[in-house]
Amino acid sequence: MEAGLVEKDNVSGETAQTTNSAASTQLARQLESEKRRREKLKTKRMPKPEHTRIITISNQKGGVGKTTTTVNVSTAMARAGMNVLVIDTDPQGNASTALNIDHHQGVPSIYNVLIEDYDLKDVLYENPDTDGLLVAPSTIDLAGAEIELVSLVAREQRLSRALERYFEYREEIGLPRIDYVFIDCPPSLGLLTVNAFVAANEVLIPIQTEYYALEGLSQLVKNIEMIQEHLNPALHISTILLTMYDSRTNLAVQVAEEVRDYFPQQVLQAVIPRNVRISEAPSYQQSVLTYDPSST
Repeated sequence: MEAGLVEKDNVSGETAQTTNSAASTQLARQLESEKRRREKLKTKRMPKPEHTRIITISNQKGGVGKTTTTVNVSTAMARAGMNVLVIDTDPQGNASTALNIDHHQGVPSIYNVLIEDYDLKDVLYENPDTDGLLVAPSTIDLAGAEIELVSLVAREQRLSRALERYFEYREEIGLPRIDYVFIDCPPSLGLLTVNAFVAANEVLIPIQTEYYALEGLSQLVKNIEMIQEHLNPALHISTILLTMYDSRTNLAVQVAEEVRDYFPQQVLQAVIPRNVRISEAPSYQQSVLTYDPSST
């Protein structure tokens, strides 16, 4: 009987070793595949767009990843060789912080462009970590801009006109064309967001894959359609990005399916998972690409 138990224990041990070995082999394959993918991406050059793409990142719900998307997509584009401009129209200034741009009160900012007719070139700062990335920061002064804009002439077109003048200025002095403009919006549908919509030709909407994710989305779509009809016919929703995705939960999978049904052409196949590195990076005034290049 004891011999039988010993034999059974040996078999169990061998089975466990085989299982562990198989798991290790599978993990090694995954790591090697990821390494090859990264090496391929390093050597791949992204083609420049034929014209400047101006993309407003918007969702009236807070905490869905608008600023995180703005910071990391703009950094990725600049690191791929693009000339990129980020405009922070959120009074909280989180994009400015994450991109390591000083934006205390008194710093020339996008507020001065919208309210005091500053030229955009006079409020731009280079990101210290990434070449080719310019930032027009937000300051606390922007908190009162919604009220101040009401009485101004062409209140909805002020950002659009500032961008047009800036593009003309770059052309006049022989600077290369800006390839991408990313406009980070506040979680509201006020005049700051309207200015961003009028200035852009595309809207990128980050949607959190959690309960109430679609809440208010229909109103956002209606507002975009209204801007299309009255102020900017070129505006359209080009991209939907699913954020904070957790494949372990049925809810995340269900929300993702609903969003894909609602926007079959616009939803990206890639999703942004919940990731501690993404959460940590802004506290170090960095994008996740500069904070942890190995993060997936």
